[in-house]
Formats: sequence, structure tokens, C-alpha cells
Amino acid sequence: MMMLIMLPAFALALPAKADTLDPWGGKESDIQTQTGLGQRDPRDIAASIINVLLGFLGIVAVIIILLGGFKWMTAAGNEDKVGEAKKLITAGIIGLVIILAAFAIAKFVLDQLVSVTQS
Repeated sequence: MMMLIMLPAFALALPAKADTLDPWGGKESDIQTQTGLGQRDPRDIAASIINVLLGFLGIVAVIIILLGGFKWMTAAGNEDKVGEAKKLITAGIIGLVIILAAFAIAKFVLDQLVSVTQS
């Protein structure tokens, strides 16, 4: 019964603090420093993540091509090993072409997104 009497008093006290607090219960600057997010644009963050992932995949594709070349050099004329090496090199080149196409598409989409949403 006492809670029903005290509840309106708490409800009247809350709007006074609502101006200084954000919906999460802290000041906006405190949330940025506590989470470490800063004021970086989410589009820039997405572009950075995509660039890092595609760069990593590009490195993997080049390593596959080098592995195929090494396998070909150490095949010593064995046709089976040469065939495997050719398949590795072909797969690496196809992968590299796909990665470069994905990079071009992602760059185009992100550039268009930035140009459309700029204020």
C-alpha cells in the first residue's frame, strides 16, 4: 500500500533528470568513452571492415597461387601433380578475380551510399 502512495512522488522526480540523461541511463559523452565507440561514422567503419576482409582474402588467393606454382615446380614431370598444380593456380586466379570484383562492387556501393546520405 505504501508503494502506491510513493509511486507518484517518484514519477514527478524523473522528468527533471530526463534532460541530462540519455535513454540508456548515462550522459551521451560517457557512453562514447565507456564503450570506446567514439564519433566515427558507421559507414566508415563498414568500409574499413570490408577492406580488411577483402585484403585478407586477397592474400589467401595469392598464397594459393604460390602454392600451386611450388607444387608445379616440385612435380618433377609427374602429370598428376602438374594437373593438381594447374587446378590450384586456376582456382587461385578465379578467386582473385572474384575478390577484385567484390572489392569494386563494395567500393561502388559504399561511395554511392556516402554520396546519397551526406547532409
